[in-house]
Amino acid sequence: MNFISIMGGMTAQQRALGAQIIRYGLVGLGVTSAQAATYWCLATWVHVHSQIANFAGYLVAVVLGYFLHGAITFRGHTPATNSAAQHGWRSVRFVAVSLVSLGLNALWVWLSVSWMGWATWTPIPAMLFITPALVFVLNRQWVFG
Repeated sequence: MNFISIMGGMTAQQRALGAQIIRYGLVGLGVTSAQAATYWCLATWVHVHSQIANFAGYLVAVVLGYFLHGAITFRGHTPATNSAAQHGWRSVRFVAVSLVSLGLNALWVWLSVSWMGWATWTPIPAMLFITPALVFVLNRQWVFG
């Protein structure tokens, strides 16, 4: 069984979702990497408190994520009749979801760095894999859906 036969057996809706998940993974990897790099550089090299460094990384990710996910990941997923009011509410929902992301990443930082006393890089795997999975579902269903 090859990729072509798998894709041929999928409905158009399944293919669109698969493509969206791939776009989310690529864009999200970039956004999350920028967030994690900001956190790690500030916490490790500048010696900023790990939670403050996490918040700085969050701010970088929110700005990048809103524009990149809106333009690339969820393009075509939002209704064509998108008024300024709808855009405003989508922005509010995006920030709410991003606060969930901030909370999860703060939890990983606290568990790894503050509670366990591990190195500043140790929360990064959870930031890269666990948090984005939940955020994808929330963004797809509630923000850009």
